[in-house]
Amino acid sequence: MNDRIITVKGIGKVTAKPDVIIIVMTLTAKTLDYTGTIEKAALDIDGMRKALLSIGYDEKDLKTTDFNIQTAYESYKDAKGNYMRCFDGYICTHALRLEFALDMKRLGETLKAISESKTVPEFNINFSVKDKNAIAELLLENAIANAKAKADVLAKAASVKLGAIKHIDYNWGEVHFMSNTRTRGAFISEVALSASPTMDIEPEDIETSDTVTVVWNIE
Repeated sequence: MNDRIITVKGIGKVTAKPDVIIIVMTLTAKTLDYTGTIEKAALDIDGMRKALLSIGYDEKDLKTTDFNIQTAYESYKDAKGNYMRCFDGYICTHALRLEFALDMKRLGETLKAISESKTVPEFNINFSVKDKNAIAELLLENAIANAKAKADVLAKAASVKLGAIKHIDYNWGEVHFMSNTRTRGAFISEVALSASPTMDIEPEDIETSDTVTVVWNIE
């Protein structure tokens, strides 16, 4: 058994310019009646879809990422000061995602349409990249190259020679492809009131990294 090995962790880093905008929205409907809550939620999503269709989006562009309905309760104190709970209706939350090419004028038009749809969603605006696979592959290439460079330095310093790779370990963890630039719901009222819906935002580049551990035999 050859115990002469060298183990190195390689770090791959990639910087990329965002090329897509992702709006993540949550519509919330609440009434005392289950059927009424479902109907209100349906009206809200219908209003949202019509608003987006009116400015050229396709129905399939607005995607549901989560849909949930649950009972709501309100806390109160009884005559003895004890905390109690009473039924307070049903809450329906509908999470939605809209993705389109990075275009600040289009973003302004989209937010303006949402503001005029008579729905009041909570939302975040994120900036990402469309071809995530290409960046993920480049990250791994850079991580292997980084590990090899480190191994070469260590081998030279130790006066040994690297042999064949014995093992490569990769944990397949989640890699994030989002710019640190984030905007939230306060912008929607500003856009709705603006004569020009163009958003003057320059998102930060996306900086992401990944790691891989490589084990070499030492000759």
